[in-house]
Amino acid sequence: MTADLTNDGFLGGRVMAWQPKQGYRAATDPVFLAAACPAKSGETVLDLGCGAGVASLCLAARVDCTVTGVERQALYADLARRNGVEVVEADLTALPSELRQRSFDHVIANPPYLLPEAGTPALDLGREEAFREETPLSAWCSVAKARLKPGGWLTMIHLAERLPDILGGMAGFGSVTVLPLAARDGRPAGRVVVRARKGGKAAFRLLAPFLIHEGPKHLQDGDDFTSRARAILRDGAALTFD
Repeated sequence: MTADLTNDGFLGGRVMAWQPKQGYRAATDPVFLAAACPAKSGETVLDLGCGAGVASLCLAARVDCTVTGVERQALYADLARRNGVEVVEADLTALPSELRQRSFDHVIANPPYLLPEAGTPALDLGREEAFREETPLSAWCSVAKARLKPGGWLTMIHLAERLPDILGGMAGFGSVTVLPLAARDGRPAGRVVVRARKGGKAAFRLLAPFLIHEGPKHLQDGDDFTSRARAILRDGAALTFD
């Protein structure tokens, strides 16, 4: 099986994770998701749709917290366990009773991006399931709310164009903050990170875009991350919502 895998480094090599050579492979989104979670030492986190566990691993590398993953694809659940993550193999809409009896300080999620009818299906089934939405975003939010303690936080990363659907599923949440992620200055945000508190009362906030790359276009070989992006992606810094 190892011949079909790669052992990839994240956070400048502080985190190593086995991933399939073919299929869904984590890039920067799980790293930004982990960086945006406001978990503190000793708190508990549930990672819905954890894949091979990259977001869980990056979060645990930054904060001494306990992370539990939920993953419905057996291959990715096995990889997450191999990578050192506690994983429950289940569909998030049909969690086992032992998990439904637990509550968490935080829930993080990086749901599939593609709508059911969008684009051409991927040849690799694992990649297709990882990218193609089957469970609506409202259900992701509802499951997160059910598993959170009162006052707990949901942190989610998704396409900017799906922000209306995410906000539409936020019944029971408040203190919602949206951080757009833009590839470069002057470009529209491609991603959003949404943070919301169960039972929160603070006003909605839309923050200024976070710029990932320097300059209006790519001009040189190698990465051209902004200093803030490099601190997150290479050094494991938190993504602050100030």
